[in-house]
Amino acid sequence: MPRYIAFLRALNVGGHHVVTMEALRGHFQAVGFGAVETFIASGNVIFETAERNGAKLEARIEKALEAALGHEVVTFLRTPVELAAIAAHQPFPAERLAAAQALNVAFLKAPLDATAERALFALRTEVDDFHVHGREVWWLCAARQSDSKFSNVRFEKAVGAKSTFRGIGTLRKLAAKYVTA
Repeated sequence: MPRYIAFLRALNVGGHHVVTMEALRGHFQAVGFGAVETFIASGNVIFETAERNGAKLEARIEKALEAALGHEVVTFLRTPVELAAIAAHQPFPAERLAAAQALNVAFLKAPLDATAERALFALRTEVDDFHVHGREVWWLCAARQSDSKFSNVRFEKAVGAKSTFRGIGTLRKLAAKYVTA
């Protein structure tokens, strides 16, 4: 049965929209998904389903979570193969990656168009740089993230699309655990 990883936006961030992982697993099981697991308390859910249409699954999850939680929970699905490619992607030269304080990946529903890419790249600074590949955007932060003026809010406003960010370490751990399993 196909396995998916759901990256949920705006759960357990800054004390807002707090949902226990047990409750989150229960919501996914109530939708009819099997082998449901969560990975850290930031809205990463791994599950199995016979459904193969990612867009329909995202809509189904969003509808169920909004009904259960009372607020919008934008959902971004990736398959284990897609996650492995994301985790292995080298968006910047090795020396820049080694010198950076953080590397994060933004998940999107669709690739950015040319206008959105230009708006994103206009946000580049000495601290922040970006790389676009498919439905993901890599954010390289040369300093501590708290020293950056970049944020998810600025990103979404610039590109005109909702997203959720995850650190590359989390994505690599997810890939190591679930891609070969």
